Amino acid sequence: MNFERKPERILSVVIPVYNERGTVLRIIEKVLNLEIVAEIILVDDGSSDGTREILEQATFDRRVKLFFHERNRGKGAALRTGFSHVTGEVVTIQDADLEYDPEEFNEMIRPIRDGVADVVYGSRLSGGKPQRVHLFWHRVGNGFLTFLTDILYNVTLTDMETCYKMFRREVLEGIRIESDDFSVEPELTAKICRNKRWRIYEIPISYYGRNFAEGKKITWRHGFSALWTLLKYRFT
Repeated sequence: MNFERKPERILSVVIPVYNERGTVLRIIEKVLNLEIVAEIILVDDGSSDGTREILEQATFDRRVKLFFHERNRGKGAALRTGFSHVTGEVVTIQDADLEYDPEEFNEMIRPIRDGVADVVYGSRLSGGKPQRVHLFWHRVGNGFLTFLTDILYNVTLTDMETCYKMFRREVLEGIRIESDDFSVEPELTAKICRNKRWRIYEIPISYYGRNFAEGKKITWRHGFSALWTLLKYRFT
């Protein structure tokens, strides 16, 4: 007989959404299929393409909690709203597109459950998993920002800008998010790395990236705000 215990539902997944009508229901379904998921905190950030209407009309599992911003305020603002409602022991972020595979959460959570990590990053750049071959200059920019992060904060990250960041809830309770836009990624990284109490690990993940025609929203302009954010939180 198999007496193996089922995984506990301890993971809160925060999903910021902006104009993702074609993928939002599919990503919710994929996340709910994971046995470790206790809840989904989904924040629609003022979508104007019909995403909000789709969410309001759909019938969801009781684990899905919906929140709506009346206007677009940015990913940082959506995460701030989402983080304020989490109840799980472990918290992670999931974009509403299909660039990242939620199945990776099962591997990412292991160092936290084993008691060796407080924060786990899913790295798209450390090898070992499928990666779409595209957008060379995005790769160069991410590499530069990650290299700068490692110098400024004396760490060895390989993918600072990854969406897949997983935390023990206590870590987030000690962080006040100030950025409203995509600068939330370097802000979170800076504040986590600056606090030397937190043990950070990385896990290789798959990446099924989109191009701009397919809906990608980050452009080269966001690199300048990321650079400023990394410097600001290092020296203030």
